[in-house]
Amino acid sequence: MKLSLVVPCFNEENNVFPFYRAVEETFVPLGIEHEIIFVNDGSSDGTPEKLKALYRQAQSPVTVISFSRNFGKEAAMFAGLEHVKGDYVCLIDADLQQRPEVVAEMVRILDEEPDLDCVAAFQDQRSESAALRFFKDGFYKLINSVSTTRFTQGASDFRTFRRKVAESVISLGEYHRFSKGLLSWVGYNVRYIPYKAEERASGESKWSFKKLFKYAVEGIMAFSVAPLLLPLIIGLVMICASVLCFIGRAIIAALTYSDFGATQAVIITLLLCTGILLSCLGIVAMYLAKIYEQSKDRPIYIAKEILTPEDK
Repeated sequence: MKLSLVVPCFNEENNVFPFYRAVEETFVPLGIEHEIIFVNDGSSDGTPEKLKALYRQAQSPVTVISFSRNFGKEAAMFAGLEHVKGDYVCLIDADLQQRPEVVAEMVRILDEEPDLDCVAAFQDQRSESAALRFFKDGFYKLINSVSTTRFTQGASDFRTFRRKVAESVISLGEYHRFSKGLLSWVGYNVRYIPYKAEERASGESKWSFKKLFKYAVEGIMAFSVAPLLLPLIIGLVMICASVLCFIGRAIIAALTYSDFGATQAVIITLLLCTGILLSCLGIVAMYLAKIYEQSKDRPIYIAKEILTPEDK
């Protein structure tokens, strides 16, 4: 098998068949042997039925993995990677914003350059709002400043890589996954190529600002210990500021013979310190929550049903 396409699906009932046709129209004329691994991430629409119908009708090998509930895209990609058989593996969305033609170009580059392990795509021209671009740019600047793992701005999960890269990513069994970071952390030789995201074939984006913000926080916490240093930094700053304020207020009181205002100063200081302590405890609690989740050793996903070409 030459190529395995891993396709997470969440409420993509109108995109399943168009995606399959686009893949067939791209790779069959090129003579590229391929398989498609659809991962139904607990969809609440007709996606499971459409995937089963496609599974029965498809000429090329199709695998369908259906989760017992919605575990998230990261779990869906992990499940797909566990079932790939191809020499090359591609992570791609089902909405056809990421075109199979770009995947064919990635495969060509990998064929021509044996020393290259991965080809990743990034959007050089984004059609997002200015506010969303601002926050995304800020995220990449922040995470690159606090993490030892390098993140390429604009790079997505849309990429094609050799089987050994997939095996390396699978070997990282952490529960809270951030695939952008994991794919960067494992290393290997990567080339980034630009692509233009097309309009969705059907449906709406599943990524709200709230979900993107949560995803960004997950990424920062997964690949940086800098937040753990915040309590120490804030504490030192507060100690220095308190000493300077005390000295300054004492000098003013001595020169002007004014009341020091000790009661007000104590109240304000207590309120400020309480807020700082609560913030620091909140940061530590987030990390403890991660440790707690990992210590339970829960599976990354639960497959309710798996349909493979061999079972057809």
